[in-house]
Parts: sequence; C-alpha cells; structure tokens
Amino acid sequence: MKTVLKAALAVIALVGTASLAHAGPIEGACLKSARNAANRSLCSCIQQVADITLQNTDQNLVASFFKDPNKAEKVRMSQSKRDDAFWDRYTTFGQQAALSCAG
Repeated sequence: MKTVLKAALAVIALVGTASLAHAGPIEGACLKSARNAANRSLCSCIQQVADITLQNTDQNLVASFFKDPNKAEKVRMSQSKRDDAFWDRYTTFGQQAALSCAG
C-alpha cells in the first residue's frame, strides 16, 4: 500500500513539475523580451489565450515577432491569402489577450 501511495505522489509531483516547466513559444518569447511589462503572470496569460485561439504554427510565428517586430509588419502587409488568414487569427488573438490579460 505504501508503494502505491509513493508511486501516486511521484506521478502527481511529476505532472505538476512538467506543467510548470512547459512554457509555450509565445510565453517563452515574451519572458525573454526586453519589454518592461513582461512578467511571468502576463506572459503565461497571453500563452493561455494563444493555446485557445492559435494553432502551433501560428504560435511559432507570433513568437518570432517578439525578436523581429518588422516581421509582423511584413506579414500584415503581405498580399497572400495565407498571410491574410493568419492576420485575421492574430488580430482575434490580440483582442482576446487584451481582454483576458489586462491587469
């Protein structure tokens, strides 16, 4: 019985640690950014909104904007249907993040 209890506690600890150690691409980029407002709480909130509203490929693209803001402008100005569709999703994500994460 003690072995089962120890195993269960180990699994719970492992799952809890894994979820804390996992930062999505946007959260990681946010935390690494030089922005004054970037903090763990805000970056985590933005990542949570991204997990709901964006696909993984979209999240990776958004994360790249933190390092290269000009890339966002290039995507926004692009004439491709794919970039237009992304920009619509990105705009929705930004609006949701603003509503959900405003402090």
